[in-house]
Amino acid sequence: MSPGPSRPPTRTPARRRRFGWPRRVFSQVLLMQLAIVVGVTVLATGLFLAPLSAQLDDQAMRRALAIAETTASPGVADQLLGSPPAVDGPVQAEAERIRKETGAEYVVVMDRRGVRWSHTDAGQIGKVVSTDPSDALAGRDVMEIDNGTLGRSARGKVPLRTAGGEVVGAVSVGIEYDSVRARLLAAIPGLFAYAGGALAVGALAAYLISRRLQRQTHDLAFSDISALLAEREAMLHGIREGVVALDGAGRIRLMNDEAQRLLDVGPEATGRPLEEVLGAGRTCDVLAGRVTGEDLVTVRGRRVLIANRMPTDDGGAVATLRDRTELERLGRELDSTRGLIDALRAQDHEHANRMHTLLGLLELEMHEEAVAYVTEVVGVHRATAEQVTEKVHDPLVAALLVGKATVAAERGVSLRVTPGTLLPDRLVEPRELVTIVGNLVDNALDAAAGSPDPRVEVDLRAEGSTVVLRVTDSGPGVPAERRELVFTEGWSTKELPAHGGRRGLGLAMVRRLAERQGGSAHVGAAGGGPRGGGLQGPEHEGAGGADRTDADRMDADHGGAEFTVVLPEALAEPKAPLAEASAPGGAR
Repeated sequence: MSPGPSRPPTRTPARRRRFGWPRRVFSQVLLMQLAIVVGVTVLATGLFLAPLSAQLDDQAMRRALAIAETTASPGVADQLLGSPPAVDGPVQAEAERIRKETGAEYVVVMDRRGVRWSHTDAGQIGKVVSTDPSDALAGRDVMEIDNGTLGRSARGKVPLRTAGGEVVGAVSVGIEYDSVRARLLAAIPGLFAYAGGALAVGALAAYLISRRLQRQTHDLAFSDISALLAEREAMLHGIREGVVALDGAGRIRLMNDEAQRLLDVGPEATGRPLEEVLGAGRTCDVLAGRVTGEDLVTVRGRRVLIANRMPTDDGGAVATLRDRTELERLGRELDSTRGLIDALRAQDHEHANRMHTLLGLLELEMHEEAVAYVTEVVGVHRATAEQVTEKVHDPLVAALLVGKATVAAERGVSLRVTPGTLLPDRLVEPRELVTIVGNLVDNALDAAAGSPDPRVEVDLRAEGSTVVLRVTDSGPGVPAERRELVFTEGWSTKELPAHGGRRGLGLAMVRRLAERQGGSAHVGAAGGGPRGGGLQGPEHEGAGGADRTDADRMDADHGGAEFTVVLPEALAEPKAPLAEASAPGGAR
């Protein structure tokens, strides 16, 4: 089968290059600046040349007038009156001398009839002048540019007076106009040279400025910058992380919505110094770069934040904030759960031992002893809730202490409230007190666990509208030199938890919450024996002994640490009792 006729290969038409307005910021700014420099240079040159011609004409006319005034002396007037107009006359000789010395085109002396007594062209002597001399003969000075027998010239005319002041004629002096034009043309190259130099300097400055702008804008187009700005706004206000941008002076340049929420500030913070907005503290130090590192932990109000800071080329920085409050709470709950599981394992063995003991009593037919043993074990847990609610009337705090007592019992720690504990149900912010009590009791349980006589004591008192909380443990205590460090965010002596959380947040949050209410939180050495009111059974009563640390001097019978938190205005004013009004029939 023969192939069909081959078709010629198709040509792709060459794409014509289009020349138009450049897209890059650098190119646009450079072109605009060059156009401005060229326009200003041309305008300045034109404005300089426009009056230059008139200035040169005026200078030439004034020069001609000055020469005429010098020539019109009383001596020349006497020579005019004493001699006829002649080529070899004294007036012609004096006029030619002055013309040659001054470089004028002509010096003409005339009488009152306008007859020339001197002229550059000797053939014109004795003839009437070609221009009207009436103004000069009338006693007035004249400056003009006019055409005469020698062509166009800049002229000056003055009256010729005798020594007595009588006008006997006039003197007319002309400056060749071609010389004035030559001066103008001679000035133009120099002017253009200066204009070209100014244009070159301006173009170089425009190029340098445009190059600097190119580096700062990363050679982007205006459309790209506009798109980046729109994308940045959408990204900043759409992400769930706080972003804070600072300039080189430490002022807040940008803060997105999430950062405002996490830091509890408003949009008016933009443009203000960081210290003025946040105040002194770890959060300010982390954002300002005085504390360095990755994933730094800080507490702001009731929130636990993770901060990272990245410096920028202009001396500022961009910091990101993540809310870890819920994660930290879950981490602490996980720690508690792990501890509870360990305690349950131990309780499982203890429960097995109790069951074996009960089984032995029953097999030995010691029924009364078995009943007493079961009553003793069960009665301890039954009395726990009643003992707490008698002293702590706020339901949230009471529920917390009952739960902590159960956890403490499973960890082998005796959790007690003092006999003087009395907290009315008038808390203004019960959740904040729950947070404070929970953190302090958790730390106390961790410290007391493993001590010879593990116990934790809670004392809650109301002094007017002030709540005073004391939590004492039988642990090793806190050395005097570390009693302020324990309230620092991130400082802890415990090992990191298995779930990867962070330590050193609970006590920092306790102090922050106390100070926010105008109160205080501090730690000291525990002193004195137990204050009674135990939540646990008699198996914990009467146990003596405590650790004595090298850093702190403890009481002889009771060691450990005592945390004290004072919360002013934490209680609301008590309500006035309702008045009883008697109704007819004795009904109330």
